[in-house]
Amino acid sequence: MGFIPFTFVDFIDILLVASIMFWIYRMTKGTNAPYILSGIIAIYLLWVVVRALNMELLSTILGQLISVGAIALIIVFQPELRRFLQMIGMRQKHFNFITRIFSPLEEKPRTDVAPIVAACSEMAAAKTGALIVIGLQSDLTLIAEGGIAVDAKVSPDLLQNIFFKNAPLHDGAVLIQNDRVVAAKCILPVTQSEVPKSYGTRHRSAIGMSEISDAVIIVVSEETGGISVAQGGQLWRNIDPVRLEQMLRQYLAPAPRRRSKKEVAE
Repeated sequence: MGFIPFTFVDFIDILLVASIMFWIYRMTKGTNAPYILSGIIAIYLLWVVVRALNMELLSTILGQLISVGAIALIIVFQPELRRFLQMIGMRQKHFNFITRIFSPLEEKPRTDVAPIVAACSEMAAAKTGALIVIGLQSDLTLIAEGGIAVDAKVSPDLLQNIFFKNAPLHDGAVLIQNDRVVAAKCILPVTQSEVPKSYGTRHRSAIGMSEISDAVIIVVSEETGGISVAQGGQLWRNIDPVRLEQMLRQYLAPAPRRRSKKEVAE
């Protein structure tokens, strides 16, 4: 008896499948997805058994359910699939040619970091909790629509008034785009990644938002007054105002403007 042939390609195939399964586990950990998957597997195994026992009626019914399984999976796991695809897109920034093609030629106004740093410094000293999202290129329309529209120029007094403990808009996040406060009381997605248990809801939301967008998120802890910055799925904690300003200037530095054909010809 010969052994089943096993080649290097088979090894790569198994490795890729294992990696995909691990990604699925990471993405669904902490959600109801594992229970749903268990139910789907149970239905499939039941279908295999009834087919083996030639139970025609039950086999037909279960077969119809399984035949639309792909569509059902897309519907059931829509939030997880969307988050997974967003994370893939965010991690392939250098290959995101679609964004480059459809990005406007004009240079967009950039957010002034000085009022934000001043507000965060004051709120940190007073231990006022805050969650600030500074948008870059990602479309944050859904986040803005989930909050309360503001549309005001960024200023230290405005940010401090929004996050004042008894203010009606202090819960949730403030969204800043192009040097304006677009919305307040915005709800952010909470990360499903493994994070220290000491992280509160604001820090988990900041990481979750940074995983699905290129936004820069600032967190001011209500317990310690510490300032944290999240970007690209990473969180930097206990940042002093000077370092905060340096980081914001680095992330918010204007990108080189693409010249139009007319400018190139001139």
